[in-house]
Amino acid sequence: MKTATRYIIKQVVMGMVIATVVLLPLFSFFDLLDQLDDVGKGTYQTSDAFLYTFLLMPRRFIQLAPFIALLGTVGALGKLAVNLELVALRVAGLSPIQISMAPIAIGITMLIGIALLEQFIAPQLQQQAITSRAVALDKTAELGKGLGIWTRNERNILRIGEMLPPNRAIDIEIMHFDKQGFLAMHSHAEYAEIVDEQLWKLHHVTVRTFTEKNIALTSASSVEWQSFLRAEDIATLTKPPESLSPLELVRHAAFLQATGQKADAYLMAIWRKVGSALMTLAMILLAIPFIFGLAREGLGSKLVLASIVGVSVYLLDQIIANAALLLHLNPVLISLLPSLTLITLAILWLRRIF
Repeated sequence: MKTATRYIIKQVVMGMVIATVVLLPLFSFFDLLDQLDDVGKGTYQTSDAFLYTFLLMPRRFIQLAPFIALLGTVGALGKLAVNLELVALRVAGLSPIQISMAPIAIGITMLIGIALLEQFIAPQLQQQAITSRAVALDKTAELGKGLGIWTRNERNILRIGEMLPPNRAIDIEIMHFDKQGFLAMHSHAEYAEIVDEQLWKLHHVTVRTFTEKNIALTSASSVEWQSFLRAEDIATLTKPPESLSPLELVRHAAFLQATGQKADAYLMAIWRKVGSALMTLAMILLAIPFIFGLAREGLGSKLVLASIVGVSVYLLDQIIANAALLLHLNPVLISLLPSLTLITLAILWLRRIF
């Protein structure tokens, strides 16, 4: 039995490797084509486009993991079925449940690997790709066109027009409120140098101080300001949520909630990572009845059906996630619902077959 299980595991691993070799270069090629459109802008060269694509590969692998799992498992078990090896394994005494445990074990191992990639490798490389591309294109980090970056704590609101790498902020506004919630001071600086953990050096500063009787206006060529933002908070503000590690997302979502700001996008990103991991396991579970439930179909037909299912699930998941952000729906429910639904359907299908 152990020899047969090892053989199944070997075949499934090979199937997933083949799926990875096909899918990852294909989607990376699309990324490269997209980047080549920007070659010649600023100092962005063809080598920069290739580097960006290469650094993005771990993130693409994580995103493709559910489909790699589905196609790899269907391809491996389908090959065994076509060659009548599944029949031989059944005759040798392996039940469908025992045969199914091998790909499930691989799926669990795959989830552990994805978790390590998600925390320690993919975010760092993706952020490096985004930063190097922004520097070459001379682009700035901002939340929205013309909006800048906004954040706050209990008594202050900070607006940063643009963030320029490595440590410069452009068009700074600082609004300080008194204990009663009234605006007490408004400061504007043309730019700021981020000196250390919380010290900013503001340049060409205009300060308006509001009192009950008048508004006092003062100017200075430079002023030191103790920022309420930590270095990691500044870095996080300029990165898209999907490029952050789970730990960074949790910390920043907690920071936003503690300071009374909306954290919907970051909470959604956290739970979508969990949902994506569960989706990988769901795809493996779904692949098993594809083989046992469609025994008369050829391997090509099974792969086509699996591909259609994978693409449909991906598109539906994207639509649901974007709609949830617009409608402010529960991020936990929306992120986990597709994968949990597929797991339930796969289990019901397996029970019906076995």
